[in-house]
Amino acid sequence: MPNARASHLTRRGILAAGGALGLGAALAACGGDDAKSGGSGSGTTAAASGPWSFEDDRGRTVKLGEAPRSIVAFTGVAAALYDYGISVKGVFGPTRTSDGKPDVQAGDMDISKVTVLGNTWGQFNVEKYAALAPDVLVSTMFDDAGTLWYVPEESQDKIAKLAPSVGLSVYDRPLTEPLQRMWALAESLGADMKTAAVTEAKKKFEAAAARLRAAAKAKPDIKVMAGSASQELFYVSGSNLSIDLEYFKTLGVNLVEPPEKAKAQGGGWYESLSWENVDKYAADIIMMDDRTSALQPADITEATWKKLPAVKAGQVIPRSPEPILSYDKCTPLLTGLAEALEKAKKVS
Repeated sequence: MPNARASHLTRRGILAAGGALGLGAALAACGGDDAKSGGSGSGTTAAASGPWSFEDDRGRTVKLGEAPRSIVAFTGVAAALYDYGISVKGVFGPTRTSDGKPDVQAGDMDISKVTVLGNTWGQFNVEKYAALAPDVLVSTMFDDAGTLWYVPEESQDKIAKLAPSVGLSVYDRPLTEPLQRMWALAESLGADMKTAAVTEAKKKFEAAAARLRAAAKAKPDIKVMAGSASQELFYVSGSNLSIDLEYFKTLGVNLVEPPEKAKAQGGGWYESLSWENVDKYAADIIMMDDRTSALQPADITEATWKKLPAVKAGQVIPRSPEPILSYDKCTPLLTGLAEALEKAKKVS
């Protein structure tokens, strides 16, 4: 990200801030290459035979003589592929926390077995990337311009010369669409999508969706607000653009929606509020950004926050603005919101 300061956000900066949602990622993202990255992984655990091709969400088709074995991916993508039995050699993006533990976006991956090319915004060690002899790079996209998430603009040309890339869109569409696309990618890479674990995970997701729909129908007056916090500001996400919120909306969840004019400075993603104005919108449930770049509810000391009806009622739950795109990891997102709606009291 060229300039991570909140006072001068570029288009990429807005996406880093909210692309999600909130400036926590942007404000915490400055830094150089990670010199203490983990070791190499073992490549794919399953490999398709024969020529390989895959058309990504930019309409570009990557063709190789065989399924890629040296895969490098954005951390969240790698975590989703891992759930389907596909391992990667290198990752970039939030992978480990400051105390060395796996970041929430790393899912179940053993991060000691992958090479971490960069852990925060702007980090991407091109030399280490080249040393992995990558066959393909995979990332998500938070805009309609084909911008690969967490691939630095200043080095994107060098990175592009080393291997072809696959971009999966997580922009302005419901969650089910990128879930299906990740499924298709994993299958093309040789994942066995007929195993009991994989098929059961999809069934559980569908059951969780039905439960959430029923909960939303039973309590249509319960208002749900998606928020994210930094020390300076509170961010309220709109229901458009974000894949999880768009899907929740299709299931009937009554989401707080800032007007488009209010979201303009946030690129259409969110409205920024001072802590003095954090009570601008009435809400019965608040879903808070669970990424490590965001200030977590337990660490918010602002009196205005503590006075919010939903906070006083204990009706604050986590939200994953960048879901790991496997059915196994997305099911808890639906279940958690369904449980919150089922238990919620009208407090706004």
